[in-house]
Amino acid sequence: MLVLSGIAIIIIGFALGVNPLLVVTVAAFASAAAAGFGPVEVIAMIGKAFVSSRFMAVAWLALPTIGLLERAGLRERARDVVRRLRGATTGRVLLGYMMLRQITAALGLTSLGGHVQMVRPIIAPMAEGAEERDEASPLDPETRDHIRAHAAAVDNIGVFFGEDVFIAVGSILLIRSILEQEGIIVAPLHVALWAIPTAMAALLIHGARLLMLDRRLKARRG
Repeated sequence: MLVLSGIAIIIIGFALGVNPLLVVTVAAFASAAAAGFGPVEVIAMIGKAFVSSRFMAVAWLALPTIGLLERAGLRERARDVVRRLRGATTGRVLLGYMMLRQITAALGLTSLGGHVQMVRPIIAPMAEGAEERDEASPLDPETRDHIRAHAAAVDNIGVFFGEDVFIAVGSILLIRSILEQEGIIVAPLHVALWAIPTAMAALLIHGARLLMLDRRLKARRG
């Protein structure tokens, strides 16, 4: 049971607001010590795990790239593009991105979107720019946060319901394994096909919410 002491350390450390990296490191060493491993062996195991899964760190290369683009004015350019489109509204911009996100996720291209790569630097400024053009004044903090929350939501909903349509995705295999445990044998292709109506329903339901968002923003301006 002493091996599980790392879990207790994590819970206590997070509850006290201690630096998460320090808490996890101490927890790892505590559990390893309880299991009979020395400090050198623990460091060797951490290094081996990092090297064997180093491809997972490739995504972090996007962070400095996005930072440089934002510093060069990416958010301002995205906002200006929407301001020049008369028919673009906040809801329509977000609905268009949600449709694109769902379609690409259904094709297995889940990495084409995301909060860091798309929502923060491009989609949220575009949605804000559409409302700023109609309002002809800077947005108040509450409205700006409301629009940003919707921008983050469309990315989550689009990829969540779109990726299940792609047969070679982890969620399909998870669904299949759970059904098999209950004695229900299904082919991954059938699971993917039955995910299509769910994805369409999600698009219609949340699309209606986005159009209602336009009405609420218009009523607030009036």
